[in-house]
Amino acid sequence: MIVVMGATGQAGSEVVRALAARGDRVRAFVRDPGTARRTLGGDVELAAGDLADPRSVRAALDGADTLFLSCADDPRRVGWETSAIDAAVAAGVRRVVKLSAVGAEPGSPVAFWDWHGQVEEHLRASGTGWVILRSSWYMSNLLGAAAQVAAEDQLYAPAGQARVAMIDPRDVGAAAAALLSSPGLAGPGHEGHTYLVTGPEAITFTEVCAGLSAATGRRIEFTDIPGDAAEQAMIGGGMPAFAAGQIVQIFAQLRQGADRRVTPTVQALTGSAPRDFAAFARDHARLFAPAAAIH
Repeated sequence: MIVVMGATGQAGSEVVRALAARGDRVRAFVRDPGTARRTLGGDVELAAGDLADPRSVRAALDGADTLFLSCADDPRRVGWETSAIDAAVAAGVRRVVKLSAVGAEPGSPVAFWDWHGQVEEHLRASGTGWVILRSSWYMSNLLGAAAQVAAEDQLYAPAGQARVAMIDPRDVGAAAAALLSSPGLAGPGHEGHTYLVTGPEAITFTEVCAGLSAATGRRIEFTDIPGDAAEQAMIGGGMPAFAAGQIVQIFAQLRQGADRRVTPTVQALTGSAPRDFAAFARDHARLFAPAAAIH
C-alpha cells in the first residue's frame, strides 16, 4: 500500500494518477473527501484527515509500505512533515519519498526552501528508507496568470532574463510514481538518493510567451516588472503578504540562476522524456485565450 499525502496538490494529484495507472494500491490522505473524489476520481481509496491531526495520520499509515510526503507551503510545514515522518517510522513504513524543491536548504532566503531543507534533514536522520525528489519550478504556476494573459495579451513577472528549467507536474508525478511503485523501477538502488527533476530545457519568460503565442494564435508579450511592484499586485489581488514576499524572493533566486540546471532524471526514472513548454502551452491554450476566441 502506498499512501500519498498532499494528494490533491499540483504534483500530488499527478502522483496518485500515475500510481493508479501502474496498477498500484494507493491511499490518498485528504482533508476534503468530496473535493478529492472530484479531483482524483472514484477508484482511489481515500483516508480523511489532516497533518495537524496525529491520530488521522496514524490511521492513514496503517498497513502502508511506502509514503509519498508533500503538503502546501505553510509555516507549519516543518512540524507537520517531520511528525508524519516519525509516524511513518513508527508504523513500519519502509520508504518515504519526500517531494522537495530545487533550492531546498536550511537557512535559504526563501522560507519555502528553508522548510524543505529542514524536513530533508529530519528524513535523512529518521532511520527509514528515504528518497528525496526535488522539483524545478512548475509550469502550472503560470496558470495563475492565465486570466490576465487572456485579457491583456501580457505576462507580467519579476523574472528578467532568468532561465528556468520548468517542469510539467505530470512529469513530477510520473517520476515520483517510479520511485514509489513496487515492483518497477523503485528498488534498493534509489534509497538514500536525492534527485532533481526538471523540464527538458531552461527557458526565459520571453520564450514562455513565444510558446503561449504559438499555442493560442495570438501575440503574447512578456513584461518584466520590479519585485516590489509584483509583490503589491499580488497583495492587491488578495494574496497574503507573506506568500507574495516569498514568491518575489523566489524570482530573485531564479534571476541568479537557481533553477537553470537541466537533468536527465525524468527520462532515467520513467523511460520517457519530460514534456517541453510548447506541449504544456498547447494542452492549456484555452485557459490563456479570451472567451470570445474559444470555439
